[in-house]
Amino acid sequence: MSETIESYKLGKIQVTVSKTEKPNRLLISCFDGEFKSEFTVSEYEFQNYRRLMNQKITRAFSGESEED
Repeated sequence: MSETIESYKLGKIQVTVSKTEKPNRLLISCFDGEFKSEFTVSEYEFQNYRRLMNQKITRAFSGESEED
């Protein structure tokens, strides 16, 4: 079982950050009560691009297009 590093809410979306078996990789799990999504990021990406990642998660769960 993976070890949870952090857990937080983005509006109604529950985000859980866990370690993976691969070094320097983190599993991001998102659940809004209906839909679940998981993806991996590097520790560097999580530490340095967390705000951008959170914006993409929020957009994805709201159904907005990622194109600007």
